[in-house]
Amino acid sequence: MNYNQLGTSDLNISEISFGCMSLEIEKGQNSISPLLRKAYESGINFFDTANLYDQGLNEEIVGTALKPIRDKILIATKVGNVWREDGAGWDWNPTKEHILTEVNESLRRLQTDYIDLYQLHGGTIDDPIDDIIEAFEQLKKQGKIRAYGISSIRPNVIREYASRSDIDSVMMQYSLLDRRPEESCLQLLDEQNISVITRGTLAKGMLIDKPAQEYLGYSKNEVKKIQSAVENTGLIATSIQYVLSHPAVASAVLGIRTEDQLNEIIQNFKQSVTGKSLKEISDLLEPNTYEKHR
Repeated sequence: MNYNQLGTSDLNISEISFGCMSLEIEKGQNSISPLLRKAYESGINFFDTANLYDQGLNEEIVGTALKPIRDKILIATKVGNVWREDGAGWDWNPTKEHILTEVNESLRRLQTDYIDLYQLHGGTIDDPIDDIIEAFEQLKKQGKIRAYGISSIRPNVIREYASRSDIDSVMMQYSLLDRRPEESCLQLLDEQNISVITRGTLAKGMLIDKPAQEYLGYSKNEVKKIQSAVENTGLIATSIQYVLSHPAVASAVLGIRTEDQLNEIIQNFKQSVTGKSLKEISDLLEPNTYEKHR
C-alpha cells in the first residue's frame, strides 16, 4: 500500500480508502468492527463516512469500531445535509452556523476529539461560500478538524473553492466510465496542490461484475467494450490503477461490504498493468464531459 499526502496538509492517506457508506449497518457492530480492523491491518488508514449516512448511525458504528486504533487511522466525514424530522429525506443547509454546530454532533458520534478531514457534502454556486470557508477555517483553529475539503462534481463550484479557500481535497466521481473530471478539474486541482479523492471508481460495479447498462452518455455496447478490455488486463487492478495514475489523485474510495470483497481488492489492485494498456483502454471511447454546472 502506498500513502499520499493530502493536499498541503500533514495527512498521508492510503491509496485505497474505505468507503463506509456501503457498510451493511443492519449486520451490527460485531460484524462491522472486525471488517474495519481487517482493512486497517491490510494497509488502509483512511475511512470515509458522513453524518447523512444511515441518519448518523454510520458515524456511530464507525467511531466505535475505530476507537481502539484512533491514533493510527484517519477519519473523514461530511456536513451540509440535514435529515427531515419525519426521515423522509433531507435538506441542504450550508450555513456557517450549521457547520459549526453539526461538527460537535459528528465528533460525539465518532467518539473523537478531532476529525482528520471535514468535507462539505455537495454544494452549489449560490451557497454562502465565504461563510462556509470561514466556518472550516475556524474549526481548524479550534483543533476540531485537521483539514477540510469538498465533495462535488460541479466544475463551477470546484473552481470557486480552489481559488478562494485553502481546501486540501475534492472528492469526485471518476472512473474509466466517468472521465468528466479530465476535461478541466483534474489539471486545475493538480496545479493548485489540491488532492482528488475518487468515488465511483468501479462505476456501480460495472467495471468488475455487474451487467452493462447505459452510463453517463455511454451506450450499453460502449460500456461492454470497456468491460471486455479491463477483463483482459485485470478488472480490479485496471479500474483502480487508471484513476490512481493521474497525479492529482491521492486515493480511491471503495465501498466494501464484506471481508471477501476486501481481500479481493487488496490481493488484486497491485496486479501489473502497464501505462500503455491503460492508455489503449482509455482511447477506446471518447471521454464524456460535464453537461451542467460548467
